[in-house]
Amino acid sequence: MTGLYLYLLLGSVLVPLLYSIFVLDIIKYWKQFSFSTIIIAIVFLIWDYFFTKAGIWGFNDNYCLGLKIFKMPIEEWLFFLIIPFCSLFIHYAFLYLLPSYQLKKRTTTYITIVLIITSISLVLINFSKSYTVASFMVLIVVLLIGLIYNNALLQHFYITFLVILIPFLIVNGILTGSVTGIESPVVWYNNSENLGIRIHTIPIEDVAYCFSLLFGNLMIFENLKNKQINNI
Repeated sequence: MTGLYLYLLLGSVLVPLLYSIFVLDIIKYWKQFSFSTIIIAIVFLIWDYFFTKAGIWGFNDNYCLGLKIFKMPIEEWLFFLIIPFCSLFIHYAFLYLLPSYQLKKRTTTYITIVLIITSISLVLINFSKSYTVASFMVLIVVLLIGLIYNNALLQHFYITFLVILIPFLIVNGILTGSVTGIESPVVWYNNSENLGIRIHTIPIEDVAYCFSLLFGNLMIFENLKNKQINNI
């Protein structure tokens, strides 16, 4: 189906967009969110470009519109705008409904340290696998910044990320070929460059990638939002 990738993105953004306008007040900070999204998108698009060029992953033209920028379909560019918005909508909706629901500071610190140590181990053991190394090295950096400067955000985000993973796994599962009726994946991976461990059809590295993308965005957005609030 031509345009499948785009349809998935549009379907993902519809409900969050409507609720953000009429229910939550996130829309008031659209400038801050746009800035944080663009900054993170630039970093990930550069990463995306080089990995696409190297054949570490790629895209099935049969399911894209055909418009490409730097060898990447326009849908991939939109991904870095739409998915952060949808995911962080879930984060703020969760906080809106359950504002006091968070992990203890000590528990959050322990989880972060364990994740950092695990990520370092995976990088050292699998240094020849480009996607594994890149995804977990970026995760290490993001977690260290979170541990030092944004531990309070992590207290909430570790919980909301588990909720975010549900739609993420559904959408990403479709893109990687988990549904019948699609002859080949919309997004494919060179398995020699990852661990080969998959959640159904999704490489485990995608979870680390997703966490870094979203929490990196959240840290910048919250910093900018708080500055605006303090200046009022």
